[in-house]
Amino acid sequence: MKENIHPDYHKVVFMDMNSGFKFLTGSTKTTSETIEWEDGNTYPLIKVEVSSDTHPFYTGVQKFTDRGGRAERFMKRYNMKSK
Repeated sequence: MKENIHPDYHKVVFMDMNSGFKFLTGSTKTTSETIEWEDGNTYPLIKVEVSSDTHPFYTGVQKFTDRGGRAERFMKRYNMKSK
């Protein structure tokens, strides 16, 4: 292999934003967010919308429901009614 042309391959944690499922794997992606993993080390954290934990193809069912928009969730959280 040629030197200095390949991206840096390192361990990262991917987190499914719908279920909270996390897994550690190797990747070339980077991010400024980090998380402490079960082994005590800190790794970059990459948030994803769908993983094998929530994708209907792998689960056979849909685990996450319609979360609504940001404003909708804010209004619900603080018991507010829209005008």
